[in-house]
Amino acid sequence: MVITQHISTPEIMEAWGKQIALHCPNRLHIHLIGELGAGKTTLMRGFITALGHQGIVKSPTYTLVEPYHLPEHQVYHFDLYRLADPEELEFMGIHDYLAETAICVFEWAERGGDVLGIPDLVIELHYQTISSRQLKITAKTPLGMKVIAMLMP
Repeated sequence: MVITQHISTPEIMEAWGKQIALHCPNRLHIHLIGELGAGKTTLMRGFITALGHQGIVKSPTYTLVEPYHLPEHQVYHFDLYRLADPEELEFMGIHDYLAETAICVFEWAERGGDVLGIPDLVIELHYQTISSRQLKITAKTPLGMKVIAMLMP
């Protein structure tokens, strides 16, 4: 199952992040793919705030992972942009994160190789014009299909 949507403003991108979050169960793994500046952090801002976070949502480019302990969810937001080798994930205990009943979102997931396994959802953001993006959400597991089914009109 796939959803494709034209995004013309940051506000619409953030609103999609909120909609996705409201349908995400615990223990969901998301791979977030997109060029620099494509709107990944904006999407995550909507996602994290919809789950109850009241504060700044930043990309964890330098910390590698930003944990959010929220009322009903535990969310780990990873940014693997600076990852030199997927083996580094083993050293940081990635399997402990993946084993938890948490939502794990991986920006630049392709840098994690096979270590991350199959995601439930793949969310791709691509430039269409200088000010618009294409959002594509693809389900890769039965759990991901349930989420997409709830997002469809």
